[in-house]
Amino acid sequence: MLHWFDSIILGIVEGLTEFLPVSSTGHMILTNKLLGYEEAPEQLKTFEIVIQFAAILAIAIVYRHKILQVFGLGPKQAVRGLSVDAFPKRRLNLIHVALGIVPPLGVAYLFRDTIKEIGFHAAPVLWALVAGGIYMWVTEALYDSGKIKRTAETMDDISYKQALLIGVLQCVSALWPGFSRSGSTIAAGMLGGVSYRASADFSFFIAIPIMTVATGYELLSNIDNFRSGDIDLGFLLTGFVVSFFVAWIVVVAFLKALQRFKLKYFAWYRFALAALFYLFIMR
Repeated sequence: MLHWFDSIILGIVEGLTEFLPVSSTGHMILTNKLLGYEEAPEQLKTFEIVIQFAAILAIAIVYRHKILQVFGLGPKQAVRGLSVDAFPKRRLNLIHVALGIVPPLGVAYLFRDTIKEIGFHAAPVLWALVAGGIYMWVTEALYDSGKIKRTAETMDDISYKQALLIGVLQCVSALWPGFSRSGSTIAAGMLGGVSYRASADFSFFIAIPIMTVATGYELLSNIDNFRSGDIDLGFLLTGFVVSFFVAWIVVVAFLKALQRFKLKYFAWYRFALAALFYLFIMR
């Protein structure tokens, strides 16, 4: 039996964690367990699709101008009679986006059944939280030491090679729920010489098509749940609204205070969460 309280809690968890390097999938799995859903009922699967769509909508609004630019629809700025497009400066385009999203979407589709059968349980998620935390911590240590040459300060400076590296390393999070898609992409960008801010921007930006495809696939797979009308519309709407506003606030706040939010802090949080959950819930 699903309750309105569950709707609010899950909406907050989705909004808070979807775009931070802490793994929203891992948090949703662990939260479901805390709420008593060892195996998510069909209604809950439908609900999770709805609140994930809300998070997609929030991030799309934040990056609406960049989306228009990538499709060549944004306003052109005039400088002494010339448009910005008249200059040879490299700009983010659909090839960058494709290189960043095709590898993880490909492996997620090929191994979807195995991932759902093995990965969507508390134990592997806890291990993923720890492994992802170590990966982010080591990456940031290398980045801060100056051993990685920084060549891209903004998203428009990202090269095709860097976009591909981000896409390939993102495959780990696609195969291992709990590893964190945003964590893997931000750290991958930093490993490739992309600034922390540009890595975060690109991570959030490519989340839009990735989550749209993933959510669309889950929607089609669970379309009968929507047609049946077994789930309360108010329950869905509550989760949608909560997830939307929380995700919007989190992304805007994270980008504004990016330099204070080091990856190692998220790594510590992941280690603590995994330890507490193991000690007090799993045992």
